[in-house]
Amino acid sequence: MILIAGPCVIESKENVFKIAKELVEFNEDKEIEFYFKASFDKANRTSIDSFRGPGLEEGLKILDEVKKEFGFKILTDVHESYQPKIVSEVAEIIQIPAFLCRQTDLLVEAAKTKAKINIKKAQFLSADAMKHSLKKVLVTRGYKGEPTAKISKEYGVFLTERGNVFGYGDLVVDMRNLVIMREFAPVIFDATHSVQKIAGANSVSAGNKEFVKPLAKAAAAVGVDGFFFETHFNPSIALSDGANMVDIEEFKKIIKLLKKISLINKESYESN
Repeated sequence: MILIAGPCVIESKENVFKIAKELVEFNEDKEIEFYFKASFDKANRTSIDSFRGPGLEEGLKILDEVKKEFGFKILTDVHESYQPKIVSEVAEIIQIPAFLCRQTDLLVEAAKTKAKINIKKAQFLSADAMKHSLKKVLVTRGYKGEPTAKISKEYGVFLTERGNVFGYGDLVVDMRNLVIMREFAPVIFDATHSVQKIAGANSVSAGNKEFVKPLAKAAAAVGVDGFFFETHFNPSIALSDGANMVDIEEFKKIIKLLKKISLINKESYESN
């Protein structure tokens, strides 16, 4: 099971290391392929006054220190086409934000690196439409045929589901998307952004974190290749996405449950 977890943004070196220390057990779990996630820049915040992070240079320096201290593989997101080459020197996975999943230059530059690529499905796109974003990466990496999950995995590309906009400020997860996208790519379920309420608290996004656990359980039952969680030692003081992040201790309980569900899924598949 792929597990991507960490704070939304690098708030400080001290906070990142505090969270990273709590996640060591997942990196040591032989049943989990673990990636530590934190953003060096949240370039798509609702308000111009919102905290964005330390920036590219300082952020990558901190992530590299986390990598060396804890032995983690790193995932972080990019927003500009000049960033993937620099980021790939530290990160094993480059993440394309949902709002930018159709940005051709960004996808192509990410595909030119040796890093794996996680493309988040836009809140306004259907599952089928993500095949076009996927192809931009695969074609750049030399594959010109129709994508399959096996091919996408071989070329190091994943897709992440994080819900679709319902009305103006809410998100709804259509579990059919997991099945559809899994036909042509490994699929990660983003359990915490799926409960976000876009700009639901005036100048910042709100969220309904009480739905993180049931949605993650549902995704595990449907069948996915991994999970994405943003977690914090105290989400109430987090500088970004605190309303939908889960407390680290709650996160640990959820992962134990997801492993059990995934095991039942695997046993059921093998018996058939």
